[in-house]
Amino acid sequence: MSQTIIIGIAGPSASGKSLLARTIVSELCSEKVVIISEDSYYKDQSDLPLEERAKANYDHPNAFEHDLLVEHLKKLQAGQSVDIPTYDYTQHTRAEETQHIAGNQRIIVLEGILLFSDSQVREQMDIRIFMDTALDICLIRRLQRDIANRGRPLESILTQYQNTVRPMYLQFIEPGKRYADVIVPIGGENRIAIDMITAKMRELLNV
Repeated sequence: MSQTIIIGIAGPSASGKSLLARTIVSELCSEKVVIISEDSYYKDQSDLPLEERAKANYDHPNAFEHDLLVEHLKKLQAGQSVDIPTYDYTQHTRAEETQHIAGNQRIIVLEGILLFSDSQVREQMDIRIFMDTALDICLIRRLQRDIANRGRPLESILTQYQNTVRPMYLQFIEPGKRYADVIVPIGGENRIAIDMITAKMRELLNV
């Protein structure tokens, strides 16, 4: 394994990836562990009208700038700092602000829906985790999240789910399960999974 360990957490939208990542990082209480979201690498669409941005397929691998993600991961593994993009969900494009990540990280927790669909991204990971949460549960969580946190209307969320979210899950996300070292059912509150992953991360921090 490389000096900087990269742990990838993939799975369907609203499956509990972010919750699992935040929980294990919080319990580790280490300044040498950082979370990077694949969402930060959605392609910049500031040159397009807002109406066109809203219609884009955000669940297809082409929606992401994975080359930039790989570049940043390699720099972090080499001990270099990076400034990663931030994404504005309300405007469907990148924000002007960036997030600075120092190059002294021991563990990088990478989370996102399509991390396992790109071979270059997969090859950067030392451990791969797949969140195997039932799609009906994911839909309920997505509705709650997008209405409360992203200001989206119900009809828009359901239309997107039917047109792109579910079809792209079946085509690109679910097949990625075969690359996983660990499959986590139920979601980000799976206590046994959290304890197992946290124990492994503590072991890696002490190597």
